[in-house]
Parts: sequence; C-alpha cells; structure tokens
Amino acid sequence: MKSSLTRRNFLRGGIAIAGVAMTSGLGYSAQSEEREKNDMAASKIRIGVVGGSFGAAFHWHQHPDCIVEAVSDLREDRRKHLMNVYKCDKAYNSLEELIKDPKVDAVAVFTGAPDHVKHSVACMNAGKHVVCAVPACMSLQEAEELLAAQKKTGMTYMMAETSYYHPAMISARQFLKEGKFGDIYYTEAEYHHAGMEYALWEDASGHTWRWGLPPMLYPTHCTSFLVGLTGERLVEVTSIGWGDGDPIMDGNPYKNKFWNETALFKTDKGNAMRVSINWRGAFGGCERAQWYGSRMSFFEPHPNGTGPIIRRATHKMGADSAGFARTESTFEKYEQPNWAQTLLPETLRMGGGHEGAEPFLTHEFIDALINKRKPAIDIHEALAYTVPGIVAHESSKRNGAQMKIPGFDK
Repeated sequence: MKSSLTRRNFLRGGIAIAGVAMTSGLGYSAQSEEREKNDMAASKIRIGVVGGSFGAAFHWHQHPDCIVEAVSDLREDRRKHLMNVYKCDKAYNSLEELIKDPKVDAVAVFTGAPDHVKHSVACMNAGKHVVCAVPACMSLQEAEELLAAQKKTGMTYMMAETSYYHPAMISARQFLKEGKFGDIYYTEAEYHHAGMEYALWEDASGHTWRWGLPPMLYPTHCTSFLVGLTGERLVEVTSIGWGDGDPIMDGNPYKNKFWNETALFKTDKGNAMRVSINWRGAFGGCERAQWYGSRMSFFEPHPNGTGPIIRRATHKMGADSAGFARTESTFEKYEQPNWAQTLLPETLRMGGGHEGAEPFLTHEFIDALINKRKPAIDIHEALAYTVPGIVAHESSKRNGAQMKIPGFDK
C-alpha cells in the first residue's frame, strides 16, 4: 500500500523517522551526504514572505530551521527587494498566487493593515500557517472572522508584535517570574511617532492605508506591554482624542479627525493601564512602558534620556512632619542584558530594528512550528492586544464614554 506520509504530514503530525546512512570504511559516501542534506531540508519550515517593506526586516533565511521558499509583492521593485534580501529566486505577483504553492508551509503576511484579516484567512484556508504584522484586525467583526478561521482550520496564527521582545520587556518577564514587582497595579505605555505617519501617507500610487489612521487602531505596541507580561485582559476603557482640524485629514477612509488618542483601561484584575498614541506634537519618538509595582517599579528608556531605571520600595519610615506615614524608594540604573546572546540561535544574534525584536519574532514562529506548540503571541493574545484599541477609538468618538471591551479567549 502506498504510504500517505508527505513532508507536510511529517511536519504537522509529530512523526519522526530516523534515516540510515549508507557508509563505507572511508566514511559517508557523496550519495549519503546528499541524502542527509535533503533530509535536513525536508524537516525545515518553508516560508513565503509577502510584503516587501517591513516584510524584508526579518531573518527567515538565517534561521537554522527555515527556508524562504517564495516571496511576493504587488510592486515589482519590492518583489525584487525581497528576492535580494532572502536570496530567493521564486517570486509571485500576489499573495493569492503564492498560497497555491504546495511547497509553502507558512506565510509571513506583511501587507497593509486593512488587508491583514483577508490575507491571513486566505492563507489558513489554503492550509498555511500564518505570522502577521500588527494589528491583527481593524474591527470587531474582523476579530470574529479571524478567530473563526483559525478555529476552523487549526492552522497556527501568530502576530508579530515587536514590543513583546523589547529587551526591557524580556527583563520585566524575568522580574515578574521572580516575584520582584510584587503586585503590578499600574502600567503606562506610549507609542509616539511624530511626522512619520504623515510621511508614510503617500507613495507612487497615491494615498496609502496609513492616511488618517486612528492612533487607537494601531494599539499593540502599547497594550502588549501589560497583556503580554501579566496575561491580564483589558476589559473597560475611556479614551480621549485630539485633533487640530487640519484639512489634510479630510476625506480619509477612516473618517478620523484625531491625531492623538489617550486611553485609560481597566483590567480584569481591577488594575489600571494608561496608553498614549500620538502622531502629531512636540515629543521624542518612542515605543516604551513603565510598570509600577508594590515592591519594585521598572522604567524603559525615556526619549528625554533617562533609563532603564529601577525603583525599589524600602521599609515604611516613620511619620513625616505632617504626621503621615511614608515609604521611601531607591533609584538604580539598570544594566540591560543582551538577551539575544542567551535566547537565540547563533545565526540570529545580529540585532535589528524595534530594539532587536525581529530576530526574536523570527525564532518564536519557526520554533513553535517545529516543536508543534502555540506561539507566544497566538490568536487569543493577538486579539487581546488589538481589540481594546478598537473599542478605545470608539470611546474617543463618543467623547470619552466608558465602554466595555469584549473578550475573544476560549
């Protein structure tokens, strides 16, 4: 009877087969060496990369368990850029063509945000695992559609949120594991991108998807700092938007008038999180957080030049001059470890943008597929980062109305 075991079944079914090499007294023959190389290649994840802008920032071709099988972009110049970066000679004109390739196991979706759900669903329906740029979705309806597709197909979905792998975030996870924070009762996160959004509003074909983008529809660089640390869910929000009436916003597809939005979230544990996302103003660009704990607080580097900083609570002192009890805290400069040197394969220890997050995201996705486990930022985490911003923007449109945030966990 003909075996039904294909290479894809091998990767997804958890079956391991040991090959027996033909040897001679002088060692491996040329034929057995070639067979060993073919066996090693067959056990790797073959990925297709779609989106020649941010999609070219990753390191799929340098991961020991990954091969870039094909690339795609609607624009020829970006297709050629992807081919050059990943040393790949197979290119498709569109994602729709690429996902028909039977050799592609997984797809890296780095297309425009409004297409993320459509493209991710198409990939999963075609039997491909997905790693997708942020945000996961742009509406509650899209969130439901994305989750339904993942549940129906059983394919792996991961969102490529860079803040999750900031060096300070990795340190914060270690501090939390060791109990150093005590209780994290308040978190602040900021994503300030002055001028850049306007600079990316147009390309050779006209307006891009970023024209008029509401800040809170791009929330994951902030929300991940708490949800991705403690596992809490953001369940209520009030948000305030600011705009100056600049006519360049007129006619944008989101009908958005806000340059900046600031939200106060409540978590399912009753804690608070403030998120500020600004496109216009007098500030330094940043993606950062600070975590306030009952025993220790930790501050990511600030654009004004301070940090990373740790403050630790000391024992309660006696009453102050007014008769009130007070608690002192120490101030320490924190020497940030180079986590890449200890947590990544040697071929991925090269740094990168977003404080070196791209190599970590590369490794997390491929390692999750190889070891048949859920990635750190799976479908439920992705929606827990994304959906709160969708509701926050609605709150901004309603002048800060307090609103409930639906959950999309199991």
